[in-house]
Amino acid sequence: MSIILTGSIAYDYLMRFPGRFVEHIITEDLHQVSLSFLVDEMTKHWGGVAANIAFTMAMLGVKPTLFGTAGRDFGEYRQWLESRGVDCSIVPQLKDVFTASFFANTDLDNNQIASFYAGAMGRASEYKLAEAVKTKPDWIVVSPNDPKAMSMLCAEARAMGVPFIYDPSQQVPRLSGEELTQDMEGAYAMIVNAYEASIIGKKTGLSLEDLRAKIPVLVITKGKRGSTIYHGDTHEDVPAFPEVHISDPTGVGDAFRAGLIRGIMSGWPLTLSGLVGSLCATYVLEQVGTQSHTFTIPEFVARFRGTYDDKGVLDELLESASVE
Repeated sequence: MSIILTGSIAYDYLMRFPGRFVEHIITEDLHQVSLSFLVDEMTKHWGGVAANIAFTMAMLGVKPTLFGTAGRDFGEYRQWLESRGVDCSIVPQLKDVFTASFFANTDLDNNQIASFYAGAMGRASEYKLAEAVKTKPDWIVVSPNDPKAMSMLCAEARAMGVPFIYDPSQQVPRLSGEELTQDMEGAYAMIVNAYEASIIGKKTGLSLEDLRAKIPVLVITKGKRGSTIYHGDTHEDVPAFPEVHISDPTGVGDAFRAGLIRGIMSGWPLTLSGLVGSLCATYVLEQVGTQSHTFTIPEFVARFRGTYDDKGVLDELLESASVE
């Protein structure tokens, strides 16, 4: 089964603030904010939503195809992703700009203040998926990207007759209500966090019930409280997977999506797909960096079965690993 993951490819600059942001924010002066935080450490990592999802999905026995624009500094990153099993053959590499960059500052409570430089991503709308692929994929994921490119990709997925998963997440603040309503049209699933779901409701005028009626599978993530998966008239609350320790929350949502989508692709029960996503998220939570985690499929399945009963469904993963 083939899948194309569209969206951002970026470098992550992760910083740690040895305090709490809330102690430095005066609510009555929010109209004139001017803050500077002295951080103790900074590390540079591979990142970008689509690339992060692809990285974890490749460890789950799928060879995803990545589609997003990268800059002149992408060469080493391309080699890294391909060495991990991600197909980067249709990624345009622009020579006159840098790859997008994400700057995140995390405090002691794991709250984040972040900024994003678009770079090459800002020109994603210049490239059409239909012109890049030779055969129609089984699935398409539309994750955060240049807003115009996201709308184009959703339209392309509908035109190609390919089921797609709409993941607007970080771009929800940038997208208008009209754009959100248009882009989610025809999506098989939509994945957002609770805050983003609230913003979507305000911008579009659509209630939770409206969204459930419009989209077959609606997934709302809730951080350490897990996620809720709505499907038809039912919903399932999926807990977060127990962690050994917490290092950094950056990229946790991307890893969750990798596991969830892996299950959806294979037709697994949605609750199981969500739990697989939760375990993927925990692997990232225990490391610093969005692509610093690693596991073998036998290790993954053993850890999963140490907490939950998959009723043998994850044997599919073990069988794919044995074939390799």
